[in-house]
Amino acid sequence: MTDGRALAREFLTQQRLLGGDTVVLTDGGTVGPSHQAPRPAAPPATPAAPATPSDGPTVRASTAAAGLPPAGISYDPPGGDLFSADPLQQAASLDAVGSLVAACTKCRLCEGRAHTVPGEGPGDARLVVVGEGPGRVEDQTGRPFVGQAGELLTKILSAIELPRERVFICNVVKCRPPENRLPQFDEIAACVPYLFRQIDLVKPQVILAMGGTAAQTLLNTKQSLGALRNQIHRFRGIPVIVTYHPAALLRNPNWKKPTWDDVRIARRLLV
Repeated sequence: MTDGRALAREFLTQQRLLGGDTVVLTDGGTVGPSHQAPRPAAPPATPAAPATPSDGPTVRASTAAAGLPPAGISYDPPGGDLFSADPLQQAASLDAVGSLVAACTKCRLCEGRAHTVPGEGPGDARLVVVGEGPGRVEDQTGRPFVGQAGELLTKILSAIELPRERVFICNVVKCRPPENRLPQFDEIAACVPYLFRQIDLVKPQVILAMGGTAAQTLLNTKQSLGALRNQIHRFRGIPVIVTYHPAALLRNPNWKKPTWDDVRIARRLLV
């Protein structure tokens, strides 16, 4: 048998006898038992959209029905083993976490600080606002978001009928980086367990991540702020909305409108 088509037919027949499927040939014939009808050709497959860990049919349907953005990244970091022998996991209140922050020397940011800035707000706040790190005024006062950016944040919160006093406000790092530079990787790694513990204690309904550093830290991603906006991400199951930092709005007023849109989404998620 030298004809290539005949050889192929013989091979496919053997495969069918061993349990393979009937094969429909281009000339309309089939290879397989004569009593089995040929199967219709399957329709061309439609490429599936890439899924994210929090993007399931139920979530997509509920957010679409409510007119909310689609689901995004879901990040669920381990809790108890962050500091296996550290008293942080035994800290039962925000004040206890603040005391640990005040004594912290885990990274070089402690060397130039005037005050640590652990954060402030009620322990049962429905909204947690997370920024990047303290600035000059925050370092002097020990309070987060109290400079010009803080004044703008207070106005933003007031516009969605959330007095500042009802929101827990904090930063990724609790000491001021020199010259207000971005926190470096090792500084974030040393400080972020404090933030995670604060979120665990407050148990907010929504987290508002203001700025790229806050968003990337909470979601464990390197995606840009622009790519992370207009989605409902999750941190340990808590919805996370990403928006611009108030300091960025002072430099670029054109970002105020998209920030307002983001904040209104966060407000709608609050029960």
